[in-house]
Amino acid sequence: MEPHDILRTLAEAQAFVCGRGGFRAPAVGVILGSGLGAWADSLTSALKLSYADIPNMPRSAVVGHAGNLVIGETPGGVTTACLQGRVHAYEGHDLASVVFGARLLARLGCKAVLITNAAGGVRRSFLPGDLMLITDHLNLMGRNPLAGPNVAELGPRFPDMIEAYSRAIRDLARAVARAANVDLAEGVYAAMLGPSYETPAEIEMARRLGADAVGMSTVPEVIALGHMGVPVGAVSCITNLAAGMTAQKLDHAEVEETARASRARFVGLLSGWVDRVGAAAPSLAP
Repeated sequence: MEPHDILRTLAEAQAFVCGRGGFRAPAVGVILGSGLGAWADSLTSALKLSYADIPNMPRSAVVGHAGNLVIGETPGGVTTACLQGRVHAYEGHDLASVVFGARLLARLGCKAVLITNAAGGVRRSFLPGDLMLITDHLNLMGRNPLAGPNVAELGPRFPDMIEAYSRAIRDLARAVARAANVDLAEGVYAAMLGPSYETPAEIEMARRLGADAVGMSTVPEVIALGHMGVPVGAVSCITNLAAGMTAQKLDHAEVEETARASRARFVGLLSGWVDRVGAAAPSLAP
């Protein structure tokens, strides 16, 4: 997609959302992954827009991704824009489409974005249901959303990624986890293209490269938001042990079920995290 097309399609979506009755500029954006979309239902005074109604907004066909933009208030009073589901490159979307929702959150005014996903555990000590704060990533998708002509209006040609996951936002996550008595592991997330699950050899490769968890999302969104100067935090829900770590075959229904079973701890962590990030948003550096 050419730069002028990216800017035009974003502007059309932004104008549509901002023109809806009840719109309030959000301070924080949230992207919810497989089986985790119910958190958006905790927002009050909410404006809910189907992706199908937002101009140029790509729609996911993956089970567990509702496909709504929800803008509302957290219990702590932070205006939040929530993507209830995402699209993936493995569905056939180009990466400009994959990151469209993340870029829209930035254009709507979000000063920080928190991202969640369901991931396979690569670290041998992980158990299904564990939560992992992402400290860094490996882009093993073979693609980058910034490839092609640079959109200078969004960011620089060569954006720095030394702090792709904001140190300040990670500190806030740790503080919330301690206060809520939620165990929060930390580690590196590796993104694969999918949609097939990884082979045992690919998981061993990821482990040797330093990965603690593996999935099929998040990294393109993080890169796009970093390009736009928006600080990011991300948490994985470890929904299964990766290929080769058990004799059990991998299944998406298991991923969804484990994410749902972890919902109470996840909601407690995310709600507190959003409130603290919202309070700190004006001073957060990318």
